[in-house]
Amino acid sequence: MVMRILYTSVLSVIAMFIFTKIAGNRQVSQMNLYDYISGITVGSIAADLAIDLEGEYWPALVAIAVYAAFAFFINFSSCKSALLRNFFNGKPMILFEHGKLYEKNLLHARIDTAEFLTQCRTAGYFDLSQVDTAILETNGHISILPKAEHRPATPADLSIYPDAEHPCTTLVMDGRILRQNFKFCTLNETTLLQKLKQQGFALEDVFLATCNAKQEIFVCPRTGARMVHEMFE
Repeated sequence: MVMRILYTSVLSVIAMFIFTKIAGNRQVSQMNLYDYISGITVGSIAADLAIDLEGEYWPALVAIAVYAAFAFFINFSSCKSALLRNFFNGKPMILFEHGKLYEKNLLHARIDTAEFLTQCRTAGYFDLSQVDTAILETNGHISILPKAEHRPATPADLSIYPDAEHPCTTLVMDGRILRQNFKFCTLNETTLLQKLKQQGFALEDVFLATCNAKQEIFVCPRTGARMVHEMFE
């Protein structure tokens, strides 16, 4: 019995892994309705497969394969055809625009006024007079376009043109040098060790070290201690 449960559990985990790879690596907030329903259904089938001690496991695997095939077809066809994408995922819907709150659109989206205001506050807008347009996206999130006078200032608004920024390159992780990442910066292992030494660190004392576009090294040393913030309790 124990060996069968172990075997079917491993089998269900493998099937779930394959399903998620076929369906795509998307977060829950990025899923459409079919992705969400398929995920719940496949999870239930996989759970039944893991604890079923009497029945055959092939029907469950076939069912998971069918759901995976449909998920792949829907995602692929949605990428290739705007018509099918609108059919499967729906279209974005304007809920608020130029001071007008569209009641019928809220009703069609099954969103009441209180929930709409909550979404606005979550986005940082407590006053609707600061909002120009609010759009319900196909993933269920509400995108908000503020009025021009209420949007955050950008460097271009202030006639400031900063240098372009680039992602930092991780050169040391958990005390190990990631030599394959030197191709993304002008440093080499020797200059890295020299810069660490200048900051007073030995390689074995470094938990994380990154390099920015200016070839500056940022170091997080090993601490070995657990930080507890009383303000979060």
